[in-house]
Amino acid sequence: MNRPSVSRLSLEPSEAHVVHAASRIYAAYIVAGKVTDGQEAYWIQKSIEEAHHLAKVTDRLVVADTEMG
Repeated sequence: MNRPSVSRLSLEPSEAHVVHAASRIYAAYIVAGKVTDGQEAYWIQKSIEEAHHLAKVTDRLVVADTEMG
């Protein structure tokens, strides 16, 4: 019996947060009917870029408790 190859993925916590935001953005595009057959990769990339942008803007504008000192 052949077992499918398994790839390992290890994300830093900040990367995981971006993935979670990107997945919600991507889901919203799906619900809105934006994602059509064959265009999934485009919308996934767009979702990740938007989540990353949100994270960078948040980091610039919001000072976390651990950053004060």
